[in-house]
Amino acid sequence: MVRTNWKVFEEDYWAINTILQELLKNSNAASVLLLDKTGQLISSLGEPPQFDMHSFASLCAADFEANAQLATLIGEKDFSTLYHQGSNESMYLARVEQNIILVILFDRRTTLGLVRLRAKKAVDNLETVLRRLFGKLEYENEELTEFNEEFVQQAEMEIDSLFTD
Repeated sequence: MVRTNWKVFEEDYWAINTILQELLKNSNAASVLLLDKTGQLISSLGEPPQFDMHSFASLCAADFEANAQLATLIGEKDFSTLYHQGSNESMYLARVEQNIILVILFDRRTTLGLVRLRAKKAVDNLETVLRRLFGKLEYENEELTEFNEEFVQQAEMEIDSLFTD
Protein backbone atom coordinates (compact mmCIF):
# COMPACT_ATOMS: atom_id res chain seq x y z
CA MET A 1 0.00 0.00 0.00
CA VAL A 2 1.45 3.37 -1.03
CA ARG A 3 0.34 6.34 0.97
CA THR A 4 0.09 9.59 -0.93
CA ASN A 5 -1.13 11.51 2.09
CA TRP A 6 0.88 10.73 5.17
CA LYS A 7 -0.73 10.74 8.55
CA VAL A 8 1.60 10.02 11.45
CA PHE A 9 0.60 9.80 15.08
CA GLU A 10 2.76 11.71 17.53
CA GLU A 11 4.29 8.63 19.17
CA ASP A 12 5.19 7.22 15.74
CA TYR A 13 6.65 10.56 14.63
CA TRP A 14 8.97 10.58 17.64
CA ALA A 15 9.88 6.92 17.18
CA ILE A 16 10.78 7.51 13.50
CA ASN A 17 12.76 10.65 14.28
CA THR A 18 14.63 8.95 17.14
CA ILE A 19 15.68 6.11 14.83
CA LEU A 20 16.78 8.54 12.11
CA GLN A 21 18.69 10.73 14.59
CA GLU A 22 20.48 7.66 15.96
CA LEU A 23 21.35 6.57 12.41
CA LEU A 24 22.63 10.03 11.53
CA LYS A 25 24.81 10.22 14.64
CA ASN A 26 26.13 6.64 14.63
CA SER A 27 26.89 6.49 10.91
CA ASN A 28 28.48 9.96 10.75
CA ALA A 29 26.35 10.66 7.68
CA ALA A 30 25.49 14.16 6.49
CA SER A 31 21.75 13.62 5.98
CA VAL A 32 19.08 10.94 6.16
CA LEU A 33 15.76 11.00 4.38
CA LEU A 34 12.72 8.78 4.54
CA LEU A 35 10.45 8.79 1.51
CA ASP A 36 7.73 6.70 0.00
CA LYS A 37 7.69 4.88 -3.32
CA THR A 38 6.00 7.83 -5.01
CA GLY A 39 8.83 10.17 -4.04
CA GLN A 40 6.97 11.95 -1.28
CA LEU A 41 9.32 13.09 1.45
CA ILE A 42 8.25 11.74 4.85
CA SER A 43 11.14 12.95 7.00
CA SER A 44 14.55 14.55 6.63
CA LEU A 45 17.29 15.06 9.22
CA GLY A 46 20.83 16.32 9.16
CA GLU A 47 22.59 18.91 7.05
CA PRO A 48 20.13 20.50 4.63
CA PRO A 49 21.27 19.56 1.10
CA GLN A 50 22.04 22.35 -1.36
CA PHE A 51 19.43 21.15 -3.86
CA ASP A 52 15.67 20.84 -4.20
CA MET A 53 14.75 18.13 -1.72
CA HIS A 54 11.43 17.26 -3.37
CA SER A 55 12.99 16.73 -6.81
CA PHE A 56 15.72 14.66 -5.20
CA ALA A 57 13.15 12.49 -3.37
CA SER A 58 11.28 11.89 -6.63
CA LEU A 59 14.48 10.93 -8.43
CA CYS A 60 15.48 8.55 -5.61
CA ALA A 61 12.10 6.82 -5.82
CA ALA A 62 12.43 6.55 -9.61
CA ASP A 63 15.98 5.22 -9.23
CA PHE A 64 14.80 2.56 -6.80
CA GLU A 65 11.95 1.55 -9.11
CA ALA A 66 14.23 1.40 -12.17
CA ASN A 67 16.63 -0.85 -10.28
CA ALA A 68 13.72 -3.07 -9.20
CA GLN A 69 12.95 -3.58 -12.90
CA LEU A 70 16.61 -4.37 -13.58
CA ALA A 71 16.56 -6.91 -10.77
CA THR A 72 13.55 -8.60 -12.35
CA LEU A 73 15.33 -8.79 -15.70
CA ILE A 74 18.27 -10.67 -14.20
CA GLY A 75 16.03 -12.99 -12.19
CA GLU A 76 16.12 -11.31 -8.79
CA LYS A 77 13.02 -10.41 -6.82
CA ASP A 78 14.41 -6.93 -6.22
CA PHE A 79 17.42 -5.07 -4.91
CA SER A 80 16.82 -4.08 -1.31
CA THR A 81 19.73 -1.62 -1.26
CA LEU A 82 21.46 0.66 -3.73
CA TYR A 83 24.76 2.47 -3.44
CA HIS A 84 26.03 5.37 -5.54
CA GLN A 85 29.61 6.49 -5.01
CA GLY A 86 30.90 9.88 -6.04
CA SER A 87 34.35 11.40 -5.70
CA ASN A 88 33.25 13.41 -2.64
CA GLU A 89 29.63 12.55 -1.90
CA SER A 90 27.89 9.19 -1.86
CA MET A 91 24.41 7.88 -1.18
CA TYR A 92 23.03 4.64 0.15
CA LEU A 93 19.39 3.69 -0.34
CA ALA A 94 17.60 0.90 1.50
CA ARG A 95 14.07 -0.45 1.23
CA VAL A 96 12.08 -0.19 4.45
CA GLU A 97 8.90 -2.22 4.26
CA GLN A 98 7.55 -2.56 0.73
CA ASN A 99 7.02 1.07 -0.23
CA ILE A 100 9.35 3.11 1.96
CA ILE A 101 12.92 4.10 1.09
CA LEU A 102 15.65 5.23 3.45
CA VAL A 103 18.27 7.49 1.85
CA ILE A 104 21.59 8.22 3.53
CA LEU A 105 23.84 10.94 2.15
CA PHE A 106 27.44 10.79 3.30
CA ASP A 107 30.94 11.97 2.45
CA ARG A 108 34.50 10.95 3.25
CA ARG A 109 33.98 11.45 7.00
CA THR A 110 32.56 7.92 7.14
CA THR A 111 32.77 4.61 5.30
CA LEU A 112 30.30 2.56 3.31
CA GLY A 113 30.75 -0.31 5.76
CA LEU A 114 29.71 1.80 8.73
CA VAL A 115 26.77 3.28 6.83
CA ARG A 116 25.57 -0.19 5.78
CA LEU A 117 25.90 -1.54 9.32
CA ARG A 118 23.98 1.33 10.88
CA ALA A 119 21.40 1.37 8.07
CA LYS A 120 20.59 -2.31 8.66
CA LYS A 121 19.73 -1.65 12.30
CA ALA A 122 17.74 1.47 11.39
CA VAL A 123 15.76 -0.41 8.70
CA ASP A 124 14.84 -3.15 11.20
CA ASN A 125 13.70 -0.56 13.75
CA LEU A 126 11.81 1.51 11.17
CA GLU A 127 10.00 -1.59 9.89
CA THR A 128 8.67 -2.23 13.39
CA VAL A 129 7.44 1.35 13.80
CA LEU A 130 5.93 1.52 10.31
CA ARG A 131 4.08 -1.79 10.68
CA ARG A 132 2.54 -0.46 13.88
CA LEU A 133 1.65 2.83 12.16
CA PHE A 134 0.13 1.07 9.13
CA GLY A 135 -1.90 -1.13 11.46
CA LYS A 136 -3.31 1.94 13.21
CA LEU A 137 -4.13 3.60 9.90
CA GLU A 138 -5.86 0.48 8.55
CA TYR A 139 -7.93 0.24 11.72
CA GLU A 140 -8.78 3.94 11.44
CA ASN A 141 -9.72 3.54 7.75
CA GLU A 142 -11.95 0.56 8.57
CA GLU A 143 -13.80 2.65 11.14
CA LEU A 144 -14.15 5.47 8.62
CA THR A 145 -15.41 3.12 5.92
CA GLU A 146 -18.04 1.67 8.27
CA PHE A 147 -19.16 5.16 9.21
CA ASN A 148 -19.38 6.18 5.56
CA GLU A 149 -21.45 3.12 4.59
CA GLU A 150 -23.82 3.70 7.50
CA PHE A 151 -24.12 7.37 6.60
CA VAL A 152 -24.85 6.53 2.96
CA GLN A 153 -27.58 4.04 3.94
CA GLN A 154 -29.23 6.56 6.26
CA ALA A 155 -29.01 9.28 3.63
CA GLU A 156 -30.57 7.00 1.01
CA MET A 157 -33.43 6.13 3.39
CA GLU A 158 -33.99 9.82 4.13
CA ILE A 159 -34.04 10.69 0.42
CA ASP A 160 -36.42 7.80 -0.30
CA SER A 161 -38.77 8.99 2.45
CA LEU A 162 -38.87 12.48 0.91
CA PHE A 163 -40.11 11.13 -2.41
CA THR A 164 -42.67 8.61 -1.18
CA ASP A 165 -46.33 9.52 -0.92
